[in-house]
Amino acid sequence: MQKLGDVVRTAQGLAVVRTPGEEYPDLGTEVVDEQLDAVGRVVDVFGPVDRPYLAVSPSEDVALASLVGLKLYAR
Repeated sequence: MQKLGDVVRTAQGLAVVRTPGEEYPDLGTEVVDEQLDAVGRVVDVFGPVDRPYLAVSPSEDVALASLVGLKLYAR
């Protein structure tokens, strides 16, 4: 598994994840939490090249507000 980073906020129905470095997964990659529960999928990459942000579209059964502060991973 690849660490995506921490959820720093929510915006427009998406979780905003700050990556730890330049590496990030492809769009559409499945995202899981530390318990390996499915959280959503990567839908966009934006921000500075050296440490971009990822927009994660949450799964239907995931409460978006509950993701803030969590560490997320790419499966």
